[in-house]
Amino acid sequence: MSILHPPPRLSADAVRLCPLIDAFGRQVRYLRLSVTDRCDLRCVYCLPARATFLPRAAIPSLDELATLADVFIAAGIRRIRLTGGEPLVRRGVMTLVARLGALVGRGTLDELTLTTNGTQLARHADALAAAGVRRVNVSLDSLDPGRFAALTRGGDLDQVLAGIDAAQAAGLHVKLNTVALAGEIGHQIDGLIRFAHGRGMDLTLIEVMPLGETGTDRRDQHLPLSRFRAELGHRWTLTNLPDRTAGPARYVRIEETGGRLGFITPLSHNFCESCDRVRVSAAGRLYTCLGHEGAVDLLPALRGGGAAAAEDVIRRALLLKPRGHDFVVDRDRVQGIGRHMAALGG
Repeated sequence: MSILHPPPRLSADAVRLCPLIDAFGRQVRYLRLSVTDRCDLRCVYCLPARATFLPRAAIPSLDELATLADVFIAAGIRRIRLTGGEPLVRRGVMTLVARLGALVGRGTLDELTLTTNGTQLARHADALAAAGVRRVNVSLDSLDPGRFAALTRGGDLDQVLAGIDAAQAAGLHVKLNTVALAGEIGHQIDGLIRFAHGRGMDLTLIEVMPLGETGTDRRDQHLPLSRFRAELGHRWTLTNLPDRTAGPARYVRIEETGGRLGFITPLSHNFCESCDRVRVSAAGRLYTCLGHEGAVDLLPALRGGGAAAAEDVIRRALLLKPRGHDFVVDRDRVQGIGRHMAALGG
């Protein structure tokens, strides 16, 4: 899908003299780079049971992804997170990890991280650590094998737990991400808190976002975390923390465990005013906002004019980055977008 409005007419020299700053004065320093839209799970908030994926010919090569990363880094990006789908199902992906990890080692990039469902983590954890990855986010919505299988439509909890074990053994810092599904999270949260904090891991709760058709009613799934936090306060002692990471989470310390609990609240408390990120999809399209359909295809510029042409397109597109998303989930309506979470990695 193309950008919704034509880009401003600026000379190439004028565009390249600017840092990656959008029309609202926000400097972009963080790239989420999706390496595939494929996933080996079918989570009920992410994909339909019978998901279809891009043909392999439509996916940029690993060399092209590395070149795009180089372009963003040269323009001021300091952090990159590899996403999917499930990034570790992409054949040969560790060559890209190693190439980008070397940039961390040289100080060209501050951090390379990964978001994963954990199913492939056991066999890749050592290589990720050796390549320079220091942190991984693992999606985990239940510690009950039956509920986990239902929520992921067939996933094996033991496989994910083995991946977490391997990641920690390799020296990776693991953070758990849990989608706060109404009717589910209330039964899961206490066990997840004890599990995460007992092993020195942060846990972050994420509100359901209306991305793509998954065969479920978003109104039934949505739970405002502002309300859920109040419920947690009846069982746990929550102390606000000033801690911030590269993401949008706001943290509290749970005094009974000493661990951190994060809240990502795109609907109940919009955090767009501080957004410093852009996303490249598995198809090589640049999205300046998760909550908008508008995008620009970087591959024609990259293939036709090389890195300089791709940078020019990126800079022009960034000037159209919106102030914030347009997500709405309430009793009367659901306003979202048609693109599934797996196409862009969240």
